[in-house]
Amino acid sequence: MKYNFDEVIDRSQNRSSKYDERMKTFGDGSVIPLWVADMDFKTAQPIIDACKKKAEEGIWGYTSRPASYFEAVKEWEKKRNGWDVDTSLMSWCLGVVPALSALVKLYTDEGDKVMIQTPVYPEFYDVTEAWGREVVENQLVEKDGSWAIDFDDFEKKAKDERVKVFLLCSPHNPLGIVWKPEELERMANICIDNGVLLVSDEIHSDLIFHGKKHTPTAMISDRIAANIVTCVSATKTFNLAGLQASTTIFPNQEMKAKFDRFWMNMDIHRNNAFSSVAMEAAYREGEEWLEQLLEYLSGNFDFVKEYCEKYIPKIKPNVPDATYLVWLDCRELNMTNEELRNFMVKKAGLGLNEGWKFGRSLTGFMRLNTACPRSVLEKALGQLRNAVNAL
Repeated sequence: MKYNFDEVIDRSQNRSSKYDERMKTFGDGSVIPLWVADMDFKTAQPIIDACKKKAEEGIWGYTSRPASYFEAVKEWEKKRNGWDVDTSLMSWCLGVVPALSALVKLYTDEGDKVMIQTPVYPEFYDVTEAWGREVVENQLVEKDGSWAIDFDDFEKKAKDERVKVFLLCSPHNPLGIVWKPEELERMANICIDNGVLLVSDEIHSDLIFHGKKHTPTAMISDRIAANIVTCVSATKTFNLAGLQASTTIFPNQEMKAKFDRFWMNMDIHRNNAFSSVAMEAAYREGEEWLEQLLEYLSGNFDFVKEYCEKYIPKIKPNVPDATYLVWLDCRELNMTNEELRNFMVKKAGLGLNEGWKFGRSLTGFMRLNTACPRSVLEKALGQLRNAVNAL
């Protein structure tokens, strides 16, 4: 089936937080929303069909989770990444962020430290500080638009006895980095050597471009597999975040049982009626849609890069190897973070993510969500071009 990613869909009528929360977030309900990391595309037809069939049943009571559910995850990981996962070590959760939050709660004590690599998904700060834990930043080092790990700093901070957990973002959001196996192995071994639990957020592992290959950190070695918790989900891949489901993969039954007990104590342990069938349909029948999506998103990256080079040279976008998020270097505009935010909202009419939230010491960056029809992207960049030219 041929999918039409150029179709513009009015999401302001479907209770979309990305659109409905513009006034609350930006103080302007008319900005083009290119912030929340979901897509303005319909998902794969087999997923829609599965949800329609479920809707027509008309009975959406408490939903069981058949063995085929985690078997679908296993088969997908094996096919896409070569990772042979034991389904008995998989747990369901509402989402990757709730899973990360629970893991921080369960494997640290108040006053302990959690290491993150900034700039990184802001919720990494949130799930740490919400439980009274201290964030330790291993800041990625930027040179000529490329970002790399400071391994000396990473090891130094891992040796701190109060650092109990390292939250890894792989592939990386917002920089779109696909970490090399040797980088993953070095980080993992440093963590293991220093008694730091490695938790790997791999939610963007299906959104890979430019011939790159995602490596699940757990499959690098048996030693690493025995000391890592991995979080995956089809929700980002297939634009299903509103259905709330993810899979957390543990190294042993004891850790899985502790995690499951945490959620059972709140009576949160079932898929809703629609996420159950949607996730399985995504893993089993969504690949055709995904391959077409990846081609379209890659074209969007090229469009942003070429447009900025030609018309807005003061703004330098990265071309990510993963995710659908473009990191914009706006430092040549010489604005403070507050000035840059106001400029994007009031002058360019754009709702973007502020870069400082991904790394609190940063100034002059924004994150742009390119998972939208190209005509929307063209309109947004045109508004940005006019705003910059008017400075």
